[in-house]
Amino acid sequence: MNAQMIEELSNKIKEIYSSLPADGIERNLHALLQGAFTKLELVSREEFDIQAEILRKTRVQLTDLEKQLAALEARLEQHF
Repeated sequence: MNAQMIEELSNKIKEIYSSLPADGIERNLHALLQGAFTKLELVSREEFDIQAEILRKTRVQLTDLEKQLAALEARLEQHF
């Protein structure tokens, strides 16, 4: 998060806090923070873990395909 975004978020929280009755503050703060996090394009830990696992599997597949390609190239060279 950059300093300007933190400052904007802080100012919005102060506005909400001063203008609402106590029971509305929590609901509005939650919406404000969720909007700020959405702007940051953050992902949940679960989504991060899923993507990390997909990447791991893709790397394994790539390694296997590279080995297969090398073997095919070696066989092709033997015939010529």
